[in-house]
Amino acid sequence: QVQLVESGGGLVQAGGSLRLSCAASGRAFGSYAMGWFRQAPGKEREFVAAISWSGGSTFYADSVKGRFTISRDNAKNTVYLQMNSLKPEDTAAYYCTAGDLVRVAAQEYDYWGQGTQVTVSS
Repeated sequence: QVQLVESGGGLVQAGGSLRLSCAASGRAFGSYAMGWFRQAPGKEREFVAAISWSGGSTFYADSVKGRFTISRDNAKNTVYLQMNSLKPEDTAAYYCTAGDLVRVAAQEYDYWGQGTQVTVSS
């Protein structure tokens, strides 16, 4: 079992930045691929970014490529999502997730956090 707790969400103006953190507890954090998804009201949960267990491979949705950066610190059992040049359309609840392999489909991941709200004002 892996427990995930997100933090770092909040209200920011368009063009601003936020850094989300996801602290993991439980077994073998370093063996899991990690991902970030988001869900806006009335919309389906969508893939944002993912990182391999070693941190050597990263993947991004086209909508965030060049603006968001995913990273991990296995010594701290933490994964991060640095979000720059935020837009109002980035407003959503952001969820951290863990799974065996990097995937873009939410159903492929095994563990989920409770989410942290990001609101970008125009």
